[in-house]
Amino acid sequence: MSDMEAVEAAVNTYLDGLYEGDADKLASVFHPTSSLTQSVDGQLVAVTRDAWLEGVRTRPSPRGRGLARGDRILQIDIASPTMAFAKVACQIPPRYFTDQLSFLKIDGRWQVAQKVFSTETRE
Repeated sequence: MSDMEAVEAAVNTYLDGLYEGDADKLASVFHPTSSLTQSVDGQLVAVTRDAWLEGVRTRPSPRGRGLARGDRILQIDIASPTMAFAKVACQIPPRYFTDQLSFLKIDGRWQVAQKVFSTETRE
């Protein structure tokens, strides 16, 4: 499998995990030391991977709520043999997200090292 195919597979696992509410699937593509970062009211807010996964485990999944799946890969860039970037759009209406996933190749496997994201709430 090429690096592009491997990163795309990891991104698809991420998107599947979000829609299904499957924290174990999500954990499989995030490095244990990774975090998720966003700007809230002009302030940087960071959450550890494990705290985020706990939230995923305790909320109803989009699939379980009968919500339409509307995620898509917007861009993948293999920056070097050990670094890649993916930009995706996903949703849990009424919240819509743009996620930037920074991947590093660790122990021969592409893993998310950092997620930076923005949220838009629509009525």
